[in-house]
Amino acid sequence: MRNYPVIKEKITEFICRKVQEAGASGAIIGLSGGIDSALTAYLAVEALGADKVLGLLLPEKGITSKQDIDDAREVADILRIEHKVIEISKVLSSFSSVIPDYDKNNFLASGNLKARTRMCILYYHANIMRRMVVGTGNKTELLLGYFTKYGDGGVDIEPIGGLYKTQVRALSRHIGVPVHIINKTPTAGLWPGQTDEGELGVTYEVADKILSMLVDEKKEISEVKNMFPAPQADRLASLLKANEHKRIPPDAPEI
Repeated sequence: MRNYPVIKEKITEFICRKVQEAGASGAIIGLSGGIDSALTAYLAVEALGADKVLGLLLPEKGITSKQDIDDAREVADILRIEHKVIEISKVLSSFSSVIPDYDKNNFLASGNLKARTRMCILYYHANIMRRMVVGTGNKTELLLGYFTKYGDGGVDIEPIGGLYKTQVRALSRHIGVPVHIINKTPTAGLWPGQTDEGELGVTYEVADKILSMLVDEKKEISEVKNMFPAPQADRLASLLKANEHKRIPPDAPEI
C-alpha cells in the first residue's frame, strides 16, 4: 500500500462528510483493544476532533482479556477521547434466563448474541447523543462475511471497509498505532480461544491476496488455484459467495 497521506485524508474526509450529512454531532466507536477499532478511532479523531468521539469498551467477564481492556483504554488515553466501560455479562445472563432452550455451548448463536448486544448499546448512546455509530470492519472481513449481521455489522459507516487487513496494519504503522496492538493475534473475543485466522483457516496475508485476485482483479478461481492451495482458494471463494447476503440490504419481492 502506498501514499499513506492520501489514503488517510480520503478516509478522514469521508468520516467528516458522512457525519455532517447525517446532521450528527459526532461518533460512537466500540473499542475492542484490537487494531481495527484502534485505527478507526485514530482516523475519527483526526476527522472530527477528540471531543466528538466516544469510545465504548464492552467487555464480557471471563471472556474479554485484561490485555484487550488495557489496550482499548490506552488508545482512548492516547487520543484523549471520552470512554466508558460497560460490562455486558448481566445483559447476556438476562437472555439466557428468559430463553427456555438457551444453549451456552452453541458458540455461533451465543457469539452472535454478544455482538448484537454490543450493537444495541452502541446505538443507545448514538441516539441519546445524536451521534453516528462508526464501524470498524475491514475489507477482508466484509467480503468474507466475517462479522455478525446486525451485530458488529450494524453500523452507520465503515471507514476502513475499503482496506484489506494487511493494509489496515500498514496504515496503522504509518499513523502511529501502538506496535503491540498492531502485532496482536486478531480475535473477535466471542468465546475462549477464538481467533480470526483459526476460524478462517488461512492467514490474513494469504486471504488478502486471494480475495484481491478474485474481487479486484476478477480472476477465475482456476487461476487463483495455480498460485495458492486449492482448499484455501475454494474456502474463501465459498465464503465470498455464501455471505453475499450480509453485504446487501434484505431482499423483498417486487410487487
